[in-house]
Amino acid sequence: MRSRHTAPPWGALLRGLRFPAALLRDFFTGELNVHAMSLAYTTLLSIVPLIAFSFSILKGLGAHADLAGIIYEFFRPMGAAAAQLTASVMDFVKNMRGDVLGSIGFAFLVYTVVTTVQKIEASFNYVWRIERPRSLARRVAEYLIAMIVGPLLMAAALGVVAAARHGALARSLGSIVPAPWMFAILGGLLPYALVSAAFAAVYVLIPNTRVKPAAALLGGVAAGITWVLVGKMFAAFILYSSQLLVVYTSFAVVLTTLIWVYVSWLILLIGAQFAFYLQHPQYLRHGQDIVDLSGGARERAGLMVMLLVGRDHARGICRWTGGLLAAELDVPGAALDPVLENLERAGLIVAGDKDRFLLGRDARAIALIEVWQAVRSQRRGRSAPRVRTAAPAEELIRQVESAVHERLAGRTLHDLIAAE
Repeated sequence: MRSRHTAPPWGALLRGLRFPAALLRDFFTGELNVHAMSLAYTTLLSIVPLIAFSFSILKGLGAHADLAGIIYEFFRPMGAAAAQLTASVMDFVKNMRGDVLGSIGFAFLVYTVVTTVQKIEASFNYVWRIERPRSLARRVAEYLIAMIVGPLLMAAALGVVAAARHGALARSLGSIVPAPWMFAILGGLLPYALVSAAFAAVYVLIPNTRVKPAAALLGGVAAGITWVLVGKMFAAFILYSSQLLVVYTSFAVVLTTLIWVYVSWLILLIGAQFAFYLQHPQYLRHGQDIVDLSGGARERAGLMVMLLVGRDHARGICRWTGGLLAAELDVPGAALDPVLENLERAGLIVAGDKDRFLLGRDARAIALIEVWQAVRSQRRGRSAPRVRTAAPAEELIRQVESAVHERLAGRTLHDLIAAE
């Protein structure tokens, strides 16, 4: 695995270039665009009920006036239309009353909010190769917590920013000569920091898996900086293409809003993809392709898993998870999962605390032929049709299997560990 690395300084440079190359490949050939388009449409459909829910939470705390500022900051790249869009959204929210909507309308809005959050989770689970979403109970609990805590955190962040700009500390620092320069620099960096922190929090909380804080932070910083810079370019485009937008007349606002929401989701998903590659670099070569190990690779992987787990087990160490094993073997975790599943089903390894693998029994009691047979068995839930063969071919296969049994006869995992 490490022998393929190029010597410095080109090795580090080439390894770093793998990340933008993989992201460009996923952008042009993957489904990130499809997910971003779907989320853009869903966002425009559900933005009013989502903001109405946040508005009701902030209103109870007396901080609902801050919501208009948050909405305006999102629409700022729309140029002159930002104020109009913000006012329109706030008018819709203020007019949403239960006696006007009725039970059917209220149920539709609740359904819209729930499906929006589900689609967001599904998109992030796609990026993180998670096939199983949260359970219904976890969805209800975590969605409600996010929808309640999210507005509170946004209001708190705006309060901290306002206090930093106009509080006693800011006034005391105003008498210092370098303070204006310092505040100018901090003011320029503040949007990047806030957006990056928000994106990093999304990367940690939404995927139905454990995301390392370092990967989420780097992905959030990359996506946050990109989002702010692209927003400035988009605002410049809107400013200098006013004559082109005149052609679309009243549709110009709708069209530009749809494009901006789509671009925002695309940047957010690409940042999530970057965070995923930082945490699982073994996927860089394969992307979203379905990767299956060959028969020989499964046998090698099975022996290596048993060797690594058994070696640390003999030392009283328990540290190997599925992710660490995949990283050590330099294979995608999805390709290694069937091997681990077969070894568990055969009772050779067991998942302990925090999904760390232990030996199912003593290394002296695990025959190597068991490991070989376990990794060659069919994956659970899949049918295994019998292949019709001629007598000479069947005899050859029998001889090969007999030779393997003879070669591994009497050898155990303990022998393999001792040989290393």
